[in-house]
Amino acid sequence: MTKYLQTLAFAVAFAVASTALATTQEKEKEKDKDKPAAPAAASPARTPPPSTALKIQIVLSRYQGEKKISSMPYNLSAIPGRVATLRMGTRIPITMLAMTNVPKDAPAGGPIQYQDVGTNIDCTATQLEDGRFSLSLTVDDSSVYPDDPAAPRGNPSFRSFRVNNALVLRNGETGQFTTATDKVTGETVKVDVTLTVLK
Repeated sequence: MTKYLQTLAFAVAFAVASTALATTQEKEKEKDKDKPAAPAAASPARTPPPSTALKIQIVLSRYQGEKKISSMPYNLSAIPGRVATLRMGTRIPITMLAMTNVPKDAPAGGPIQYQDVGTNIDCTATQLEDGRFSLSLTVDDSSVYPDDPAAPRGNPSFRSFRVNNALVLRNGETGQFTTATDKVTGETVKVDVTLTVLK
């Protein structure tokens, strides 16, 4: 009988201890619920690579033999991957030749048309891995020939120059973009490009 009572007492003690342990665990869970949730670790924000601002100078020079007769500089601000454009010009009025069999009371001269002259430049820069920049350039230049005494008044002659090419430059470097000779006047047109990285 004594052995039975000992076994019974052990079983009761084990049940009480198990109940206390379960109660303690429940209380710990309740405390954890009341605590504010720890913020999730924020993933590092990806910042876009900084854009590099460039200054691009395009110089159109005309030579008669070795003598420089004109030089026109144009400056563009550019960002790699974007197109920089320049449009500069004017419209020249041209009086058309008078028609035959014109009535006597008709005004002198003829109808007027307009011709666009000027300079158009498009430039796209691409940054290379070695610190150089690839420049894609389109230069379109038109102008009026110097007055020719033999030409009829009001009918000037026009010249045009257009080139589309690419070159690679480093910061502070100048490169010759192209060279061409006018077959009428013998003038040589040279286009020089200088690239500067702005701080």
